Amino acid sequence: MSVVLLRYIAREIFGSTLLVLVAFLGLFAFFDLINELEDIGKGGYTLYQAVIYVVLTLPARVYELMPIAVLIGSLYALATLARHSEITVMRASGMSNGALMRTLGLIGVVFVALVFLIGEYVAPPAESAAEEWKLNATKATVSQQLRSGLWVKDGRQVINVRTLMPDRTLRNARIYTFDENYALVSIAEASQGVFDGQGEWKLLEVARTRFHGDRTEVEHLPEIAWKSELTPEVLGVLMVSPEHMQLGRLWTYIKHLRDNGQNSDRFEIALWKKIIYPFAVLVMMALAMPFGFIHDRMGGASARIFMGVMLGVGFHLLNGLFSNLGMINAWPPVMAALTPSLIFLAAAAWLMHYVERR
Repeated sequence: MSVVLLRYIAREIFGSTLLVLVAFLGLFAFFDLINELEDIGKGGYTLYQAVIYVVLTLPARVYELMPIAVLIGSLYALATLARHSEITVMRASGMSNGALMRTLGLIGVVFVALVFLIGEYVAPPAESAAEEWKLNATKATVSQQLRSGLWVKDGRQVINVRTLMPDRTLRNARIYTFDENYALVSIAEASQGVFDGQGEWKLLEVARTRFHGDRTEVEHLPEIAWKSELTPEVLGVLMVSPEHMQLGRLWTYIKHLRDNGQNSDRFEIALWKKIIYPFAVLVMMALAMPFGFIHDRMGGASARIFMGVMLGVGFHLLNGLFSNLGMINAWPPVMAALTPSLIFLAAAAWLMHYVERR
């Protein structure tokens, strides 16, 4: 395989993928902005702030849409090469299916690295910044599922935080401390909690009640230091969906849940999806390859693009479906994350076999 041919095919695929990705981003950004219009006026939330929020969420969209864009871009590029009989010329000059597959694989490795870098280093901080921007713009707090706020178990302590501010400071926090026999030892109530960056929280205006058998002792303190595994990074999980978090932060939270005997299936599935998802690009390119050998009379470029959109949507839906099935049925996280890619890889192998037989 000559370098010139590799560059030529790569240029066609990269160009087509970029056009598809820009089109998808424009479409999704428009829909996201329409959705944000419902919040205009809440707490002074303006159209300008909504636009900034949508722009900050675009890296996460790029991460989600890249495999679909690569699939459609590869389909279009290969359809163009087939229409101009360039693939026929390549095969007539001795280029085997394996050589073409290796070429697509080399191009796909670049996309894999790009998806990983965006998903690990660009999308998470941008998504976090977007959520903080909106919370500040709407003068809201981090929403919780329970009226009583957030509940977290940390060793022999149970923490209840009524309000979590966008900057990860705590408001109206209660700390219930138990002994080894699960008897309540003390309750500490703080009006505010600030993390000092050294592994400790500074709790302000604290009222602490200690239980001593048949009597109680109440003390009021202006400030106390509280050491806990509940760091701002752990609290940051509440602001960003697991699928958009960095691997290190996901692992930290999974470890926290395991250490406290809590279910971590959702986050373990998200962790494995983060590891596997970039390689979905290679699966999409393998799925696009058989269409490069189909003659135009069996369907033009527009038909292939439509098929690519349907396959991409199917892959996206299947990814979400198996994540939910994995949590419901307690499947091994790696199985829930890997199965959609294996299904589409099997489909690509079958299509390639079908095309070659024809």
